[in-house]
Amino acid sequence: MSAGSDEIFRELHIEAAPAHVFPYFVDPGKLMAWKAVSAEAEGRPGGRFRIDVTGRGDVAVGSYLEVSPPHRVVFTWSWEGDEESIAAPGVVEVTLSPDGEGTRLRLVHRGLKPDKSAGSAAGWTHYLSRLARVAQGEDPGPDPWAAPQPQLTHE
Repeated sequence: MSAGSDEIFRELHIEAAPAHVFPYFVDPGKLMAWKAVSAEAEGRPGGRFRIDVTGRGDVAVGSYLEVSPPHRVVFTWSWEGDEESIAAPGVVEVTLSPDGEGTRLRLVHRGLKPDKSAGSAAGWTHYLSRLARVAQGEDPGPDPWAAPQPQLTHE
């Protein structure tokens, strides 16, 4: 991605089949495994999502434009409370292709404002590495970007 670009491109290999990786983009519980402290998602065309990414007010909202399991999902992306991004949301396109015994994930995030590109690029790099770990059956550990979550205690 060049400076000032309105597009982010990320590609990586995940040691898991596309059918295993795909639900991590549309299932609320699976979204929470790699990208959110809380998530609501209706993983169907026209369905909406709301993802509290960090527990610090970084809440992504959008709607699914295309949901074609297990190979493609396209959704809008805005930040709750950011009227500019709500009025002109970005679009994220994720393609999952067989790659040996795993998956080649290709993500393109278009329509970013130049002042948001660097932060969004860092965010996708950070969270896609967590996705790869969790989809491969590894524990990604606590998200260092997220606020500490209260622990439930049993008395």
